[in-house]
Amino acid sequence: MDDYSDYDGLGLAALVATKQVTPAELVEAAIERIERHNPTLNAVVFKGYDDARRQAAGALPEGPFKGVPFLIKDLAMPVAGWPRTSGSKFAKGVVDAADGGLTARYRAAGVVPLGKTNTPEYGITGTTESALLGPCRNPWNPNHIAGGSSGGSASAVAAGIVPMAHASDGLGSIRIPAACCGLVGLKVTRDRNPNLPDGYDYALGNVVDHVVSRTVRDSAAMLDATGWPEPGSPYPAPPKARPYLEEVQASPGKLRIAWSWETPNGRPIHEEVQAALEATAALLKGLGHAVVERGLGIDYRALYASRGPAGAANFAAGMGRLIDQVGREPEPDELEPLTWAALKAGRRQTGDAVMRSLQETRMLNRATLAAFEDIDVYLCPVMGEPPPEIGFIDAVGLEPKEVNRRQGRVFPYTPPFNFSGQPSLSLPLAQSKAGLPIGMMFTAKYADEATLFRLAAQLETEAPWKARRPQVWG
Repeated sequence: MDDYSDYDGLGLAALVATKQVTPAELVEAAIERIERHNPTLNAVVFKGYDDARRQAAGALPEGPFKGVPFLIKDLAMPVAGWPRTSGSKFAKGVVDAADGGLTARYRAAGVVPLGKTNTPEYGITGTTESALLGPCRNPWNPNHIAGGSSGGSASAVAAGIVPMAHASDGLGSIRIPAACCGLVGLKVTRDRNPNLPDGYDYALGNVVDHVVSRTVRDSAAMLDATGWPEPGSPYPAPPKARPYLEEVQASPGKLRIAWSWETPNGRPIHEEVQAALEATAALLKGLGHAVVERGLGIDYRALYASRGPAGAANFAAGMGRLIDQVGREPEPDELEPLTWAALKAGRRQTGDAVMRSLQETRMLNRATLAAFEDIDVYLCPVMGEPPPEIGFIDAVGLEPKEVNRRQGRVFPYTPPFNFSGQPSLSLPLAQSKAGLPIGMMFTAKYADEATLFRLAAQLETEAPWKARRPQVWG
């Protein structure tokens, strides 16, 4: 299939349904592209070709993506018989005995997993560069980052290797790589996609799973396939009114949209990102929406600080489970400096410090949610500047404080909506003068993915990105 990469996931599934191609042919097309592009991108870090070929040759479920090649991030997503390194030397021997709950739902949707994608160590950074797996590169310019922590998935999708891939987001890890690679990246509402029975690290509530994709409709259709509570779910997300794929076909109406470039430290953002933000606000106004320049008015610094003790303790608890599984403590060279710093900080926390942290964040989240009482959507950039070069945020070579300082400069916007649990979406609405994608972030009220899908579909029509192609493609 010379034109394989021109199709989105639903498009490929339609070819399978009409017997124009077979799942086996799609798998071979994807494998050929992995072999051609991965030496440049380092997006795929485990190749499960034999499993994929067996699955494609058998009876596949009649899901919306029957026969479509798919990739799974190498972090917190068990796949039977496959390694799960979490980007770490310490975890490189872990092999999962069974599929996780969400993996099973992906399979039920009809996709054929081909392998696993690159991730930074334990998903900590907004760039995908680890000592174990090496840097993942951006198809638009391989000297630049693909984002993180779902950088491998975003790089593979942007290059046309697969039409969509699994991703997860704890502080921006779907939206940041989507912005870096010119993709659609939705952080869903907390607990919209289930993470039980194997989601211990999700207990804090920050992390969600979904996909990065090239089209809005693929994101909607996959969430329809996976986003329902499992029996016994203790915290199910509020139900949707109708399928999200129907929302994509509906008008958003006249939305109340606030926009701002406000940052936690008050420093201006890169001029090209600022220009893209202003152009997006003007576009929305031209489409008939009620658009006003207004920030959230929240205390970003207090919010970010409030999450520190609980976040650190949660990471240490997750590492404790991994240590139990491996059967020993990590050696000094088996964790990167930033990871060691996070683990030591987590182990220093006291019970009252953690509970105070949770209390403070809960109350500060009220201010974030209250900011949406008189608006439908909040618009801001995903990142403070275009994707930097590989090595600028180097968790292996830089001191942890410097890594975090640089991350704060490049990624100032995404965490509040992980804390509040709201759905938040990156769309590839602009490009820098150097040809790198610039993502705009749209956040809706709690559990209101429907509004985001309607607005995203409108923007996909009015400011299309489908015809743009990166250097490494197809």
